[in-house]
Amino acid sequence: MTVDILTRYIDGCQYIAMECCPPLLERPLGRADAERLAHVLKVLADPARLRILSMIAAREDACVCHLTEPLGLSQPTVSHHLKVLHEAGLLEREQRGRWVHYRLAPEGLDAVRGALAPA
Repeated sequence: MTVDILTRYIDGCQYIAMECCPPLLERPLGRADAERLAHVLKVLADPARLRILSMIAAREDACVCHLTEPLGLSQPTVSHHLKVLHEAGLLEREQRGRWVHYRLAPEGLDAVRGALAPA
């Protein structure tokens, strides 16, 4: 399911409000591009974060209260993962009263797909 989500939402080349990263398979990456891409891939390398992305994609948006029980993780742990995903540009957030709701950030996911897509 996670691969389907990434396939559905990842496309393009814009890289999280930074300059565009060249596709990995198109030409050798420069140091800065490699470091930016490696950071996002490290964020995605956590199984809980992949599950969070898939759950948010299935709901269109979610707050921490929607995720703790299905993940079997504490509220602070889920909040930490949401923060990391947001800071990496993979989630957008919106304050609604006391709650923060998250949704996928297509441009952040687009960057990963664009970087990994065959030339």
